Amino acid sequence: MIPIAPFINHLLAQESWARNKLLPHAGHIACIDLQTMQVRLKVGADGLLETAAADAVPQVTIHIKLSDLPLIAQNRERAFSYVRIEGDAEFANTISSLSQNLRWEAEEDLSKLFGDIAAVRMVGLAKAIHQTALETHQKIQENLAEYFLEENPMLVRPVAVQGMSTEVSKTRDDVERLIKRIEKLERMRG
Repeated sequence: MIPIAPFINHLLAQESWARNKLLPHAGHIACIDLQTMQVRLKVGADGLLETAAADAVPQVTIHIKLSDLPLIAQNRERAFSYVRIEGDAEFANTISSLSQNLRWEAEEDLSKLFGDIAAVRMVGLAKAIHQTALETHQKIQENLAEYFLEENPMLVRPVAVQGMSTEVSKTRDDVERLIKRIEKLERMRG
């Protein structure tokens, strides 16, 4: 199993506000259940984390489906809407808050290894690559949507569906009015 506590502690060591949020939960254990494996972390008296024993009883268990990991990574603010939580709600809320607000300052860590200028350039390059990847992804999605809407119509535009729905509702109402009119005429004849 991957020891995750040192990575999180590296972030916590840089942010005293984060350690202070964990201090009321000292001694508590959180279990992150990823279906294929579980990670158990215990909050220490200093607000840092340590790996808990596999048989330790957690105060909160956070169940995460592996299929939801990309969604969680894509939108950290909504990460906890994709998980199921059992146990101490206050502890879970603290974990949620930390997962949304705790950030890795890559420039600072890289500057210790490569110097300030190189670190700024490395992070800038990484951001540029990330932005290019997002733009490319968006363009591919738009091109595929256009292809399947215009050239090889396998999809229907929402406006067309709404228009057809409106027409179907109008036709249904017209048919009901016509049926009532026919019934009224038959009563008058008979």
